[in-house]
Amino acid sequence: MLRRLLLLAAVLAEVAATLSLKAALDEPAWYALVVAGYLAAFTLLAAVLRRGMPVGVAYGVWAALGVMLTALSAAVVYGERLSPAVLAGIVLVVAGVLCVELGSRRPAPETEEAA
Repeated sequence: MLRRLLLLAAVLAEVAATLSLKAALDEPAWYALVVAGYLAAFTLLAAVLRRGMPVGVAYGVWAALGVMLTALSAAVVYGERLSPAVLAGIVLVVAGVLCVELGSRRPAPETEEAA
């Protein structure tokens, strides 16, 4: 549970940093949040990996949620358009990550039946 919370925090930090990057183009003071957000995102992602989450799963979830939340947030904050192609892409990315996560799960250990 802790790994997933840390991963969610990493995603949110990355999304905040990315949205701040666009704001920083007009107001350079936002660059402080950009640096802090990316530093927090990578630090939290490293903490997730340190706690044993497989790299493919951690990075896949981090990237997919980042793409999805950044696109949706940019539509709300900056009025960026969410075309049908963008929405379909988000669905495909999330579906791909689900496949990676499900495929990386270890099967339950087999138990010996009493003879």
